[in-house]
Amino acid sequence: MPYVQRDSTGQVVAIFAQPGPGHDEPLPAGHPDLAALAGAGEFAHLDADLIRVIEDVVDVLIDRGLLRLTDLPPDAQRKLLARKGARARLREGLDLLSPNGVI
Repeated sequence: MPYVQRDSTGQVVAIFAQPGPGHDEPLPAGHPDLAALAGAGEFAHLDADLIRVIEDVVDVLIDRGLLRLTDLPPDAQRKLLARKGARARLREGLDLLSPNGVI
Protein backbone atom coordinates (compact mmCIF):
# COMPACT_ATOMS: atom_id res chain seq x y z
CA MET A 1 0.00 0.00 0.00
CA PRO A 2 1.45 3.42 -0.90
CA TYR A 3 2.03 6.13 1.66
CA VAL A 4 1.45 9.76 0.83
CA GLN A 5 2.70 13.18 1.78
CA ARG A 6 0.23 16.06 1.66
CA ASP A 7 0.78 19.80 1.41
CA SER A 8 -0.83 22.41 3.67
CA THR A 9 -4.03 22.33 1.59
CA GLY A 10 -4.40 18.55 1.89
CA GLN A 11 -3.33 17.77 -1.68
CA VAL A 12 -1.14 14.70 -2.20
CA VAL A 13 2.29 15.89 -3.36
CA ALA A 14 4.34 12.68 -3.11
CA ILE A 15 3.88 8.91 -3.00
CA PHE A 16 6.20 6.52 -1.15
CA ALA A 17 6.46 2.75 -0.95
CA GLN A 18 7.28 2.84 2.79
CA PRO A 19 6.04 5.09 5.60
CA GLY A 20 8.35 7.76 6.93
CA PRO A 21 8.44 11.20 8.54
CA GLY A 22 5.80 13.34 6.88
CA HIS A 23 4.48 10.50 4.76
CA ASP A 24 2.89 7.93 7.02
CA GLU A 25 -0.68 8.07 5.65
CA PRO A 26 -1.56 4.87 3.77
CA LEU A 27 -3.92 5.09 0.82
CA PRO A 28 -5.35 2.09 -1.02
CA ALA A 29 -4.45 1.66 -4.68
CA GLY A 30 -7.03 3.37 -6.85
CA HIS A 31 -7.83 6.08 -4.30
CA PRO A 32 -8.89 9.30 -6.10
CA ASP A 33 -6.12 11.30 -4.41
CA LEU A 34 -3.55 8.96 -5.93
CA ALA A 35 -5.20 9.06 -9.35
CA ALA A 36 -5.10 12.86 -9.38
CA LEU A 37 -1.37 12.88 -8.67
CA ALA A 38 -0.68 10.14 -11.22
CA GLY A 39 -2.31 12.10 -14.04
CA ALA A 40 -5.58 10.19 -14.38
CA GLY A 41 -7.20 13.34 -15.74
CA GLU A 42 -4.73 13.40 -18.61
CA PHE A 43 -5.50 9.76 -19.42
CA ALA A 44 -9.23 10.46 -19.37
CA HIS A 45 -8.70 13.26 -21.90
CA LEU A 46 -6.52 11.02 -24.05
CA ASP A 47 -9.10 8.23 -23.84
CA ALA A 48 -11.84 10.60 -25.01
CA ASP A 49 -9.67 11.69 -27.93
CA LEU A 50 -8.92 8.08 -28.85
CA ILE A 51 -12.60 7.15 -28.73
CA ARG A 52 -13.31 9.93 -31.21
CA VAL A 53 -10.54 8.64 -33.51
CA ILE A 54 -11.96 5.11 -33.36
CA GLU A 55 -15.43 6.44 -34.22
CA ASP A 56 -13.96 8.28 -37.20
CA VAL A 57 -12.17 5.12 -38.38
CA VAL A 58 -15.40 3.12 -38.13
CA ASP A 59 -17.21 5.83 -40.13
CA VAL A 60 -14.54 5.74 -42.87
CA LEU A 61 -14.67 1.94 -43.06
CA ILE A 62 -18.47 2.06 -43.36
CA ASP A 63 -18.35 4.86 -45.96
CA ARG A 64 -15.88 2.84 -48.07
CA GLY A 65 -17.99 -0.30 -47.80
CA LEU A 66 -15.33 -2.22 -45.89
CA LEU A 67 -17.52 -2.60 -42.83
CA ARG A 68 -21.23 -2.66 -42.21
CA LEU A 69 -22.65 -1.37 -38.97
CA THR A 70 -24.48 -4.70 -38.67
CA ASP A 71 -21.09 -6.50 -38.68
CA LEU A 72 -20.53 -5.12 -35.20
CA PRO A 73 -22.00 -6.64 -32.03
CA PRO A 74 -25.38 -5.16 -31.02
CA ASP A 75 -23.87 -3.36 -28.01
CA ALA A 76 -21.25 -1.70 -30.21
CA GLN A 77 -23.91 -0.68 -32.74
CA ARG A 78 -26.05 0.84 -30.01
CA LYS A 79 -23.13 2.76 -28.47
CA LEU A 80 -21.91 4.10 -31.82
CA LEU A 81 -25.39 5.24 -32.81
CA ALA A 82 -25.98 6.83 -29.40
CA ARG A 83 -22.73 8.81 -29.63
CA LYS A 84 -23.44 9.82 -33.22
CA GLY A 85 -26.90 11.06 -32.18
CA ALA A 86 -25.48 12.95 -29.20
CA ARG A 87 -22.88 14.65 -31.40
CA ALA A 88 -25.58 15.60 -33.92
CA ARG A 89 -27.74 17.11 -31.17
CA LEU A 90 -24.75 19.01 -29.80
CA ARG A 91 -23.88 20.28 -33.27
CA GLU A 92 -27.49 21.40 -33.81
CA GLY A 93 -27.43 23.20 -30.46
CA LEU A 94 -24.22 24.99 -31.41
CA ASP A 95 -25.69 26.00 -34.76
CA LEU A 96 -28.61 27.60 -32.95
CA LEU A 97 -26.27 29.65 -30.76
CA SER A 98 -24.46 31.46 -33.57
CA PRO A 99 -25.83 33.17 -36.66
CA ASN A 100 -23.44 31.45 -39.09
CA GLY A 101 -23.02 28.15 -37.24
CA VAL A 102 -19.53 29.06 -36.05
CA ILE A 103 -18.70 29.88 -32.48
